[in-house]
Amino acid sequence: MQLEFRLVRGDEGAALAGAQTGEDPDDEAGARPPVPREFNAATHFIDRHLGEGRGGKVALIDDAGAHSYGEIAARVNRFGNMLERLGVATEQRVMVCLLDGADFTAAFFGSIKAGVVPVPISTLLTADDYAYMMRDTRAPVVVVSAPLLERLGPALAEQPFVRALLVAEAYDAGATSWVPAPMRERVKSLDRLMAESCESLKPAATVADETAFWLYSSGSTGRPKAAMHRHESLFHTAVLYGERVLGITEADVVFSAAKMFFAYGLGNSLTFPLHVGATAVVTAERPSPAMVMRVMRAHEPTIFYGVPTLFAAILADPALGRAQGSPRLRVCTSAGEALPADLGRRWREHFGVDILDGIGSTEILHIFISNRHGDVRYGTSGKPVGGYTIRLLDDQGAEVGDGVVGDLWCRGPSICSAYWNNRAASTQTFVGAWIRTGDKYVREPDGYYRYVGRSDDMLKVGGIWVSPFEVESALAAHPAVLEAAVVGRSDADNLVKPKAFVVLKGGAKSSQALAQELQAFVKERLAPYKYPRWIEFRDELPKTATGKIQRFKLRDV
Repeated sequence: MQLEFRLVRGDEGAALAGAQTGEDPDDEAGARPPVPREFNAATHFIDRHLGEGRGGKVALIDDAGAHSYGEIAARVNRFGNMLERLGVATEQRVMVCLLDGADFTAAFFGSIKAGVVPVPISTLLTADDYAYMMRDTRAPVVVVSAPLLERLGPALAEQPFVRALLVAEAYDAGATSWVPAPMRERVKSLDRLMAESCESLKPAATVADETAFWLYSSGSTGRPKAAMHRHESLFHTAVLYGERVLGITEADVVFSAAKMFFAYGLGNSLTFPLHVGATAVVTAERPSPAMVMRVMRAHEPTIFYGVPTLFAAILADPALGRAQGSPRLRVCTSAGEALPADLGRRWREHFGVDILDGIGSTEILHIFISNRHGDVRYGTSGKPVGGYTIRLLDDQGAEVGDGVVGDLWCRGPSICSAYWNNRAASTQTFVGAWIRTGDKYVREPDGYYRYVGRSDDMLKVGGIWVSPFEVESALAAHPAVLEAAVVGRSDADNLVKPKAFVVLKGGAKSSQALAQELQAFVKERLAPYKYPRWIEFRDELPKTATGKIQRFKLRDV
């Protein structure tokens, strides 16, 4: 066996132990599914279904109606051919700002099949964010849904790389008024260009290890970073989590509250169902309890992918129960933020199905630690997904034992290659085959991993580390509390103590008496030093587009 040597920092030593042995560092116990070197992801997720006889089966139901696998394949090919006609070259980027639906699917896999790199971006950003991403991606083509022109249009001012703005759905001159005058001649109808393009497309000669698409991090504390993902990454997450943990099959109908431009939603609504030949239900509408239950009744999904905030909001409405949802629902999943144990238990009691809570990230593409069917321990993220190796390290890079808080490191086949044009962030985050996730975790003696908090959110109270998530979970167990966020605040002696921002359920009224009741409630459940010294009631909490609470915005309040 040939050995390779390199000098590493002291805090990298434990993480890299065994990683430079000449073996495949991503293949843990043979769990990594094989992918041929010559591989274009679109051939697996799109083209394969035609040869396997699913051309007439419904692949996607969006706001416009149902689309078969054959129709989706034709749209993918039309989009790829359209890019060639527009002069988009191999490995160039296409910025995709589309609402969930068949157009998103065509843009994502049509680009990949043509050897072009799609960059799905949030539909909830500001013009400043969009302007930054246009320059960062250097995309010659931007694809946008007509209802989003009002926010994205102004970002086109003085863009040096954009040659064409393709607008999906019907639009009129009023919509294009948001586009700066010099750019209006570059606005084109996506529908018209697609209709003029051929339905036959040979896949580009790509390899499994080359960049297939980018996803931007949520950028909760600064400019978002573009994680560069490979063709094989989509396949690995679909097999390792979608197939082997979630148990998705061709018979499933899935519905995700998280949109396709999120890493979580991309797997939920796109790659997982397309991997097994299932049917996905999507909508452009923003998720709300009423919308979720309406979709549940209309389409009867078997799998629902949610986030903790949405699960809590649904439970807060006493009129919503299993009778108002899908009678075929067999499982739910949660990601984005850790699911409080009380919330998970109440959901199971109310709806009769478990939530498989787990942790994923934009950089790792989907969930890599998860609870499983028949093995759910609420209050934990579960156990590592097969194919991923987890380590908890202290500040010196040594592994910590069970019951000790450590920094979460992960190794696995779907970790992105690097951040685009950001070497400093890349070298800080990616170390050899490993990624520092930025999360603090505790491993329980029987192998379950319990979330403690983000590394930059942890509080030191009286010399002892306090997890904001632990205090938030205790507050959320109170019947009057919808959600809570905890940050550090200095007291009169300039010592850090927890402060809580609390959103109440409908019908509950804020008062000093309730604040004192909540403080006592936490003291009964946690060590006394962890209770919030101050409680401030809010109508809502600041969040990222993915639903994560932006605690940094509350620290100076």
